[in-house]
Amino acid sequence: MFKRLFTAALLLGVAGTAPPVLAQQLTCATRDSVAERLSDKYKEHVVAGGLQNSDRLVEVWASPETGTFTIIMTTAEGLSCIVASGTNYHHSKLAPETPDSKS
Repeated sequence: MFKRLFTAALLLGVAGTAPPVLAQQLTCATRDSVAERLSDKYKEHVVAGGLQNSDRLVEVWASPETGTFTIIMTTAEGLSCIVASGTNYHHSKLAPETPDSKS
């Protein structure tokens, strides 16, 4: 009994420390190529974005028409990688700032 529990715990521990599958399947190409594909195939366009740090831009591409969205990260060298993608995109307005919420 102890051997079975130990083996199960060992297997679960190894599985828990393995790198995520997403990191192994990261899709990267030039920004122009990624943008063209997102625009042509999925009808997506940039809906939000910002700098992660001084050399990385993060953008959210989405299509209200198809309901798809894609999050890409672009390096200063122009290499874009798809970080996440999905369906059922919806747009949320930012909550208005109230005098009490200022810090």
